[in-house]
Amino acid sequence: MSVGTTQTRQGLGTRLAALSRIVELGPGRVDPKLLTESGQLLLRAGDRLKLSSEHTVVALAGGTGSGKSTLFNSVSGLELSPTGVRRPTTARTHACVWGLDGAGPLLDWLQIQWRHRFARASALDKGEGRLHGLILLDLPDHDSIRALTDPEADRLIQVADLVVWVLDPQKYADASTHRRYVTELAGHEAVTIFVLNQADRLSPEELAECVADLEDLLRREGVGDPVVVITSAINGEGVDELKAVLAETVTRRRAAVQRLEADLDRLTARLTKTMPVEGAPTPPSAVDDARRIGLTDALCDAVGVPAVGEAMENVYGVRSVEWVGWPYSRWIAKLRPDPLNSLRLGDLKNEIRGLTGGAVSAQAAEVDNAVRALSDGLTAGMHEAWQNGVRDAARSHMTELPQKLSEELTEIAPRLDRVPAWWRLLLVWQYFLVLLFVAGAVWFGTALAYGVFGAGTLPSGLEMFGETASLPWVGLMILSVLGLGLLTAVASRNFVMLGAGNERDRLEREMRRRVGAVAAGAVIEPVERELARYNEFYSALRGVRG
Repeated sequence: MSVGTTQTRQGLGTRLAALSRIVELGPGRVDPKLLTESGQLLLRAGDRLKLSSEHTVVALAGGTGSGKSTLFNSVSGLELSPTGVRRPTTARTHACVWGLDGAGPLLDWLQIQWRHRFARASALDKGEGRLHGLILLDLPDHDSIRALTDPEADRLIQVADLVVWVLDPQKYADASTHRRYVTELAGHEAVTIFVLNQADRLSPEELAECVADLEDLLRREGVGDPVVVITSAINGEGVDELKAVLAETVTRRRAAVQRLEADLDRLTARLTKTMPVEGAPTPPSAVDDARRIGLTDALCDAVGVPAVGEAMENVYGVRSVEWVGWPYSRWIAKLRPDPLNSLRLGDLKNEIRGLTGGAVSAQAAEVDNAVRALSDGLTAGMHEAWQNGVRDAARSHMTELPQKLSEELTEIAPRLDRVPAWWRLLLVWQYFLVLLFVAGAVWFGTALAYGVFGAGTLPSGLEMFGETASLPWVGLMILSVLGLGLLTAVASRNFVMLGAGNERDRLEREMRRRVGAVAAGAVIEPVERELARYNEFYSALRGVRG
């Protein structure tokens, strides 16, 4: 095998590998009919490339009365295929092989019956050595009644390395031939030959006009540079020219690869027509940080993370009044409505810890909008099928996404009944100050009653409480206690609010982290897999173009 042929096979192998990836990645994105044809081409190519590369399969195809079988016999030099007035004459495909060694598996793959296989010992035939490696097939008439129920001709036209269309002067423009076959083989000029047979029936002027008309018709149907050979199987005219064309094809040993390349080119053109490569965007396979943050922000808003943090901070501050506030203020406040009710917070502990699927699913529309915004931003300019694919991947966990978010938030919801230890210490301190205040007030009252108003004589040992000289000091103590209690309440309140703010920040950071983790697993990862699939598909599509 020549270096050029080896390189061609390697190039074809690379393109077929790319087509295999397209078949793997294309379901749901590419027309199923195209994927089916691609799979069939891969199977056919794999089978053909494993079989003999030393043989070239040439199929003689034509309609009833074109003289195809007579031409087959003329090329082979033997009466192998029946001819006559009965139509169709050829009921089964006949094969004539120049060089039978190694051709058996190939003939089996072609499904040629043993009784219809004939061998030519080309070394013994003068001038026939140049055809060594030729497998010439005489196909059944493609337009016969039998062809409607037995598509043997169609099958072999699809797998032959080279197709020779045998046309006669009366039916060379037959619509069925051109519509069913010729237009389908446009782009296969290297592996298609057109034979205008029965040339003996025309005068030279009529023959020239007929050939010109045939070539013009073929070009209009997409055959760029048609090869037309004029023959007459009756008198042998042009048979040697046809043999020369066949010999050149057989000698180059490239027809099998060229046929597969032509089939691949045609299929590729159809693929790129439905999935244009030019202008197709190439998005990164990984979602960038800005979009990740945007999705996390949108999902946090959808599930109310800022509201939960704010509610926690408010409740934290209001509850602290019961522990670190000035007791007298609390006692007065009990005469007023409940501060929690005035904030309209209700039982926030139960609300925050009870973030159920129902509560989150009420925001399902916002969750869906956040996910859709991500996919729309990533798929701008993509083919509609891939846009839908990325969107479906982003929404693949949409049914359980709200529940997952709910479970994560419920797990870290703060305990609103938790009382920090320093609150308890402050409460003891405040009540100690209350006791000092009460003691001071009693002392002051006693001294005032017995020392100033002469209410009587105090019992022995308590005379000091009735001395008027102690009144200023007792009053100063009372004022100091009140001031100290008030200062403690204000300072504690500031510390509480500072701590509440820090706790809110910590809570919101943790909630954002968990929301981001859920978004990464339920949205980002499926989207990235689809983006990777998209990029790999278009890389394969570029590869199959060669």
